[in-house]
Amino acid sequence: MTRRLASLATIAALLLAAALPPAPAQAQDGPLRIEITQGVQRPMPIALRFEAEAAAQYLRDQITEVIAADLAMTGLFEIAQDGDTPETHFERSIDYIAWKATQVEAVVTGRVVEAKGSVSVAFRLFDVFAGQPLGDGIQFDAPAEGWRRAAHKVADQIYARITGESPYFDSRIAFVGESGPATERVTRIGVMDQDGAGVQWLTEPGELVLSPRFSPDGRTILYTDFATGTAQIMSLDLGRVESMPLTRDPRAMSFAPRYSPDGKWIAFSRETAGNTDIWIMQVDNPSFAKPLTQGPSIDTAPSWSPDGQHLVFESDRSGSSQLYVMRADGSNPTRISFGGEGAYGEPAWSPRGDRIAFTRQTETGSIIGIMRPDGSDEQILSGPVAPGLQAPDPLSEALEEATDLPPEAVQQDTPAPEDAAAEDSAWRDAGPSWAPNGRVLIFTRFTDAEDSGRLHSVDITGRNMRPVALNIAASDPAWGPLLP
Repeated sequence: MTRRLASLATIAALLLAAALPPAPAQAQDGPLRIEITQGVQRPMPIALRFEAEAAAQYLRDQITEVIAADLAMTGLFEIAQDGDTPETHFERSIDYIAWKATQVEAVVTGRVVEAKGSVSVAFRLFDVFAGQPLGDGIQFDAPAEGWRRAAHKVADQIYARITGESPYFDSRIAFVGESGPATERVTRIGVMDQDGAGVQWLTEPGELVLSPRFSPDGRTILYTDFATGTAQIMSLDLGRVESMPLTRDPRAMSFAPRYSPDGKWIAFSRETAGNTDIWIMQVDNPSFAKPLTQGPSIDTAPSWSPDGQHLVFESDRSGSSQLYVMRADGSNPTRISFGGEGAYGEPAWSPRGDRIAFTRQTETGSIIGIMRPDGSDEQILSGPVAPGLQAPDPLSEALEEATDLPPEAVQQDTPAPEDAAAEDSAWRDAGPSWAPNGRVLIFTRFTDAEDSGRLHSVDITGRNMRPVALNIAASDPAWGPLLP
């Protein structure tokens, strides 16, 4: 699908520090860089200027809209309107001096060509203040119906060049769609583009289905099905859209499955005679299964480390639900959650390996957080943040010390409610799942105002949380790998 106009230069490193107010835009010697691990106070103004022949101008507008939406949803970019801006052409370099006067910091020029059932999207990216291009041009070719993927791929390259991070826009999310009243809920497994478009239903509405999870290559989805009356694990081939059972024991409930990073094993929970443990089975030989934990406690929700050497899971062996990490053979289980009051659950290991996401129960509901694999550096990303749950902010501590103000007088930069109604309504955030680049999470939010869930995303700073543009009730999201 990709044809290079020249070699791709990747722009690494980071610029904006979230703790301090942004300096006015000014000329700089190095390339544009954005810091996304701390959050951004002022999004980077970026202009998108795509051209097309008259017959393809509508398609050009659609592609530009998708690229703009992808970049804007990160909270890192502000899309500059056309307005009174310098004339630009794809085949030429831009007028850096004229663009500097607009305060736009990056300019994308592009061309959309539609012919004989196919579409080509080419682009170049320019750093206005450094007065130089960021890498060389790239062209993406796709069938006409694949124009959205071409747009996502362009947005991925812009994002990667400016942030130095891996892309994630051209990916899919599996989820459980919900319909009907709460007492007669109808569920089915679906997949969609990461922006909520292109929904495809994979199972028929009917029996209860839960916990879809992608294989590492994105070709298969595991999920839990209750069609037999007892929870069993199913494997769904996305190419054929066909399911087959991996477990069949009517005496045992098997659920919460996850593939190992190499795709050869599946970790899951099995409940027999009131006892729940972590098990693993071979993908090529599901009948070969063995327990990794054994005991009277409830051990569930396993998630692999990206190197496949460890598993994080949820267990009540200490008296309340907490998070534990053990080796992939079940040895050396070690508790990592020690956040005081509140149970921890639903762990998900980041594809980067540096963080574990989780849900945590509080007096006001449940919230999404992240911590390091050893349990340190806990950070809350969602929900009404109760006092004492979030780690002290270094900037707030410095301001308090410098001004001799009490803690409550120092303004905290915590996630704001989506609206006034949400502030008065209790909510429960559940089921975090990582984007392929390990910088964004998707999860389900349940509120008192609705009897079903809605999908939301949040970045690892907790400062950019927003609902997913999906106009149906949904839960149990699982982010798949970047598409080829």
